[in-house]
Amino acid sequence: MQSAANPALSESPPALYIHFPWCVKKCPYCDFNSHPISSQASKGRYLDALQEDLAASLASADPQLASVFCGGGTPSLFGPDVFATLLDEIKPWLAADAEITMEANPGTLEHQDLGDYRRAGINRLSLGAQSFNALHLDALGRIHSPGDIRTSFASARRGRFDNINLDIMYALPGQSPRQAEADLSQALELEPDHISWYQLTIEAKTEFAKRPPTLPNASDVAEMEARGLALLASRGYERYEVSAFARPDKQCLHNVNYWRFGDYLGAGAGAHGKLTQQGRIVRTRKATQPRLYMNDPLETIAEPVPADQVVVEFMLNALRLQQGVSFQEFFRRTGLDESAISPVWESLAEDGLVEHHRIATTPMGFAYIDGIIQRFLT
Repeated sequence: MQSAANPALSESPPALYIHFPWCVKKCPYCDFNSHPISSQASKGRYLDALQEDLAASLASADPQLASVFCGGGTPSLFGPDVFATLLDEIKPWLAADAEITMEANPGTLEHQDLGDYRRAGINRLSLGAQSFNALHLDALGRIHSPGDIRTSFASARRGRFDNINLDIMYALPGQSPRQAEADLSQALELEPDHISWYQLTIEAKTEFAKRPPTLPNASDVAEMEARGLALLASRGYERYEVSAFARPDKQCLHNVNYWRFGDYLGAGAGAHGKLTQQGRIVRTRKATQPRLYMNDPLETIAEPVPADQVVVEFMLNALRLQQGVSFQEFFRRTGLDESAISPVWESLAEDGLVEHHRIATTPMGFAYIDGIIQRFLT
């Protein structure tokens, strides 16, 4: 393990996350901060609140934000004019080549020219496809059809989007390995630049947690994963994170910043942030309910992260990257030295689960990340 003299917390510039909390309806598997939208009037109030929030948050920010991510909820419920307004205001803080992502639901785009979002400043689109099987989309509570996905994707290409992600899930209720492979194959036929391909899990406080559906057994899930990984590799998609696959130079820069334990600002209802301030790491969050947020968009809860928790949080993020990060990056990002991790790390390395020369799992350890994290917790 390589040590660092006088480690100091990183001063690298943060990214920016903007949350849009409304959806047409709440999906039964979703544990994000999303709420069924009730009126058009709330959109205008929300935009006003975001503008006030961003003005205060960015007042002292570094003028080289590398990425902006507009997530939800369903940001595509808001028209291109909203994004043009917001991005025009934050333009002075953006790097010239900043990645600017908008999440979109294919079921909300039939009346939109996606080229208008591109002209507004969005340069990366993330489509929540989830499945190309109508029965599975219905089981997930999605409002779009397989045809809507293809139509939205084609519209995005016509609108000059050259960086498009598709979200695809597997291990869905009643899904077979053959159906899961067919979903991924149909996604790849569209030739997206990036694929987020991940297993459905039942999260607490969701409708699925209250009324659990019948999910595929462990053997079928393992077969789905094996087939999917082989298919993605055969089509030239590099796995760079547990559930992220990209064409060359199309990794999601915003998410990589999260996984490398970088700083980010959070604006919007329920938005979270992570900032390095005066030699410590601070987590921030906004009021979750849109009504409360709109009443006081500047109210921010800030909580320092205890030193022992910093190690766990770093590992939760960095070990998701297939290539991991250097020990020097750990020292720089956390301000800690090697004594914070060396006993546990050396033990894991002896077990063949992690690398000796950098913070990364071995190929065997990549399948057991949760167990590796547990070693730091205990």
